[in-house]
Amino acid sequence: MNTLVQQAKSKAEQAFSSGFYCAESTVSAVLESNGIESPLLVKSATAFCSGMSRTCGTCGAVTGAVMAISALLGRDSQTDSVEVCYETTQAFILEFKKQFGTDNCQQLLGCDLATTAGQEKFKTESLGVKCQEYTVTAAALATKAISKSLAR
Repeated sequence: MNTLVQQAKSKAEQAFSSGFYCAESTVSAVLESNGIESPLLVKSATAFCSGMSRTCGTCGAVTGAVMAISALLGRDSQTDSVEVCYETTQAFILEFKKQFGTDNCQQLLGCDLATTAGQEKFKTESLGVKCQEYTVTAAALATKAISKSLAR
């Protein structure tokens, strides 16, 4: 396995285990593996955690990965092309969905985190373990997709 990918997985696992949530852990792991430390991007990722702030939206690990892809491959000016960033994002999301069947937080966890019942299920069934798996996988898949794009 690619060293950068392994590094991203390890950093994602460490960040998640330390108390950061999915989007925060994923964006920091991917960026740090690419030599960028950005507390502002980690902070910006907070509202994306728990399926877009518990609104049953996209998995935070996915949104954190997309933030990292954009930070590394996004445009510097309005005249730059979006194609490499978009293609890399599309490839990443496709791979994530292939592995897990969806990128929707509620579907991945089988509960609505906005409800007391959903939060209770999350705790009693230790669903944080699943979140860590999604986070580590998203960091690896995003790093792999970015590496492919940069190698072109």
